[in-house]
Amino acid sequence: MYDAVIIGAGPAGLSAAIACAKWNLQVVVIDEFMKPGGRLLGQLHQEPDGTWWNGIKEANILVEQARALGVDIWCGVSVHHIEEAGQGWRVHTNKERIDTPKLLLATGAAETPAPVPGWTLPGVMSIGAAQVMTNVHRVRPGKKGIVIGINVLSAAITRELQLAGVDVAGMVLPPVNPITKDAGNPRKVMQSILRISHLAPSAFLRMGGKLARANWMQNLALTFYPKSGVKMWGIPIHLRKVAVQINGEKEVESVTICSVTPDGKRIEGSKQTMDVDFVCIAGGLYPLAELAAVAGCPFHYFPELGGHVPVHNERMKTPLEGLYVAGNITGIESAKVARAQGFVAGLSIAKETIQSADSAIDKHLENALDEVRKIRSNAAIQFHQDIHAGRNKMESIYKEQFS
Repeated sequence: MYDAVIIGAGPAGLSAAIACAKWNLQVVVIDEFMKPGGRLLGQLHQEPDGTWWNGIKEANILVEQARALGVDIWCGVSVHHIEEAGQGWRVHTNKERIDTPKLLLATGAAETPAPVPGWTLPGVMSIGAAQVMTNVHRVRPGKKGIVIGINVLSAAITRELQLAGVDVAGMVLPPVNPITKDAGNPRKVMQSILRISHLAPSAFLRMGGKLARANWMQNLALTFYPKSGVKMWGIPIHLRKVAVQINGEKEVESVTICSVTPDGKRIEGSKQTMDVDFVCIAGGLYPLAELAAVAGCPFHYFPELGGHVPVHNERMKTPLEGLYVAGNITGIESAKVARAQGFVAGLSIAKETIQSADSAIDKHLENALDEVRKIRSNAAIQFHQDIHAGRNKMESIYKEQFS
């Protein structure tokens, strides 16, 4: 029997396995994808200091460390059910059933669908699917495309597509509907993308981003927003244009675009057609927490964390005995934060398993917690505003209701 089972072989799951194995725990990491690494496998971007973050390289480092410590990694294995069993958890997979005293859910996040008329045509995909096709499988999604949805995630991945030689004609807003909500509102979207203005390739755009944080500057910028869009890395970003229809007989052939007012109202007679052969829809991310729900873990809704999140404390422990969470299941943040959280979770599991009075593990755990705080505070990109407030609220709820 394994001392701990970890579901998810992304940065959180792999780093947790490493932390557990360093304290001589027998660990298995399970992932339904054919390769370990999770979302790291598709990531490639330049940091503000000019260095490059190569997700495949980072994933390989974690995998090599884990395997060197004796961690078992099962890829291509799906977990379809978990349940409490005696003094631990029973994990049901398509390979076999496993009983374990400690279970960590590091299942990551999923993309929010943003329906656009014509989105069932071949050639329409999520922005994350385009990232995996390009960076993982080395397959271009098409010759020329457009991104529908302007947010932190889509901006980062659009840049990755461009670096891979994919022609992206521009980024536009999705049509306003009950699902897209603020994603189709130019004013709301501007407030969101201002959080990444510091990553702009020119000093002029970075300075403009700082100035536009004032409400009156946002109003002015939206009122006189260029019809050709504002280019970042040479890619036009259209805050005043919305995709109203994806066109094609058997596959994507074009997209119909309409101009909108600063408040998102369509302008009559402004429709135009852009010829493309693929479309990426970017609706954002939400915590992938179904297994936590199956386990009976309590949830709370936090807009600051990206949606409904299983209740947990700073040490990644849930109110259910032996159940832990780490990574984007706890809130949408960067891979670096997920990796640091995973190490915290692994040390928490080791501490509970060993039941030792040795203060060394406590010191390691405190250092790991400090590292999470440091990485979060220094993050170049925050997917949601007020992430620190959301984390503090979660910690308060755990202490008040479950300590």
